[in-house]
Amino acid sequence: MTYNAGGYGPAGPPPPGYPAPGYPGYPPTGYGAPPQYWQPPGYAPGYGAPGYPPQFGLPPVIKPGVVPLRPLTLSDIFNGAVAYIRTNPKATLGLTAIVVIASQIVALLLSLWPFAFTGQVASTLDGDEASTEVLVSWMASSLATAITTGLSTTLLSGLLTVVIGRSVFGADITIGEAWRRLRPRLWALIGFTVLKTLALIVWFGVVLLIVVLVVAVIDGPAAFLIAAPLVLASILAAVWVSVMLTFAPAVIVLERRDIVTSVKRSFALIKSDFWRVFGIWLLAAIVAQFIAGAVSIPFSIGGQAVLTASATTTAAMISMVLFSVGGAVGQIITGPFSAGVTVLQYTDRRIRAEAFDLVLQTGAAAGPQAPADSTDDLWLTGPR
Repeated sequence: MTYNAGGYGPAGPPPPGYPAPGYPGYPPTGYGAPPQYWQPPGYAPGYGAPGYPPQFGLPPVIKPGVVPLRPLTLSDIFNGAVAYIRTNPKATLGLTAIVVIASQIVALLLSLWPFAFTGQVASTLDGDEASTEVLVSWMASSLATAITTGLSTTLLSGLLTVVIGRSVFGADITIGEAWRRLRPRLWALIGFTVLKTLALIVWFGVVLLIVVLVVAVIDGPAAFLIAAPLVLASILAAVWVSVMLTFAPAVIVLERRDIVTSVKRSFALIKSDFWRVFGIWLLAAIVAQFIAGAVSIPFSIGGQAVLTASATTTAAMISMVLFSVGGAVGQIITGPFSAGVTVLQYTDRRIRAEAFDLVLQTGAAAGPQAPADSTDDLWLTGPR
């Protein structure tokens, strides 16, 4: 008579190949339970009968915040970029709304300047040739608007980088604390943005000059055959450099490096995985533009309707207000998402290239009782 593991009763004959009673390793006569190391036939060591969990297995993935601390998939990155907005809306949507609305108001006032201080706007809208005064005013206001928008975008991306750097560990952060963390790195971040913009302007300026010279010297189809590949190559080169610099702002803010070192660091992280970074970057940009365009459609239709109904200065000003409101709403919704994707891509590259998940897990091991800013210095690890 045999008994299941853990049963009781009189001792039965030993299983085939099992030592006989009285030999070392066999339970004394009178005990029906087999020894602890005995396994039912047909099951691998460490596993019991069906329906019982295995005794051995992989450790669970640590996820203290918006993403698991392991190499991230595309869904991890996109879900994390949405999750950190949902878990801390005041420091994401609220912060974005403050920065975007303030910048849009300044940009709108600068854009309305030619309309408010020139008396020839109505005639220009009717199709008459614009005067020098209108053109100069428009160019000045456009330049000031571009500068304002660029500075606000830089400030917003830096603040959101601080927010999502905390969200990786599940820690909240206030708007004031995010500003205090960013403030020492703000000028480096602005300097990087200015240098990057100037480099792109100079690059395309040189390409445009070469194209003009080619067209002036070589006439006909030959000029097109030279100019077209040159323009295409310049665009591809600009895209490649832009992608390779994607992580530089995150490095400036989270690793607290200078501009030159941050640029080198971004190149070093991306060069071995360019196509994956580019694909996620492009997909995130398409998603953000689609959402921003969708939410701004009602405002764009309203602005176009006002311009169509009346080609006056007042109508032009109302339409510009509607366009600005639509743009602000789209940016408030998509700005945090785009910033989140960038920082999580940066985190993923450090995990894959430097086993950075082990460093992040040391911060997660402290638990929710640890101070919220105790994990900020973990981003400083890595080759310097």
